[in-house]
Amino acid sequence: MSPRKNSSRAASSAPTTLVVGVGYLGGRFLEQHKDSHGLTHSDFDLDKDGPATVDLPESYTVLYTVPPSHESQSDLRLQRLLAVLDPAPARFVYISTTGVYGDHGGAAVSEKTPTSPGSEHAARRVAAEDALNVWATEAGCTAVVLRVPGIYGPGRLGIERLREGSPIIQERDAGPGNRIHVDDLAACCVAAMSADVPAGVYNVGDADHRTSTWFANEVARQCELPAPPTISMEDARRQFSAMRMSFLGESRHVDTQKMRDVLGVKLKYANPEAGITASL
Repeated sequence: MSPRKNSSRAASSAPTTLVVGVGYLGGRFLEQHKDSHGLTHSDFDLDKDGPATVDLPESYTVLYTVPPSHESQSDLRLQRLLAVLDPAPARFVYISTTGVYGDHGGAAVSEKTPTSPGSEHAARRVAAEDALNVWATEAGCTAVVLRVPGIYGPGRLGIERLREGSPIIQERDAGPGNRIHVDDLAACCVAAMSADVPAGVYNVGDADHRTSTWFANEVARQCELPAPPTISMEDARRQFSAMRMSFLGESRHVDTQKMRDVLGVKLKYANPEAGITASL
């Protein structure tokens, strides 16, 4: 099965980028990088066991954006893909989550902070990171893990929730915000694919730690919508879904200095006010 071709092949001197998972981030990346190729569900079903093949170029990198499924404590989707990557890519960029750090009561976390996932989906990400590193060592592949906070951008600002009048956490109960615009995240992915960037883990984010409450109110202001009603964290635990609370109920200040110093990424939307405006 062949990956979906986004445009003509890149020059033979440059590695081809294979984007596995053409969702919000993967689709945006393909829009911006026309010489990349997207591997979709119809090309290779990562939820099915059994013999499978993928036509691969001689020189390529992988950008993997697929979340783990809920069928196992490990990431079976990632394992199924790794099993068919022959030859192995020169680099494998895996999109993980800052949720692997768990709750730190608003304290700072860096790449040196031990993982302590507080939810099942975050625990699966830790398992996926570990499995990728073992495979990459055996395959002679450079693995780069980007630990990503909340992603926002066009079509992902929570506007419908604001229009419905859904409540948000009151400011005094909200922890530090950690987020990144999808275009800045795509730029981090490009940097991670560079042969000059060392293997390892990189936190990414805009380093603007204003709360999710501030963010929702700023979106409402720019959209000329009423400010959303606020509730306490205690009430939110009774009203919000478990998935939403897994994000709001944990508090940490994600340090992204390594992103700036080693990845060398200069964010376009370090100020989320500008990122919201561009997304609208």
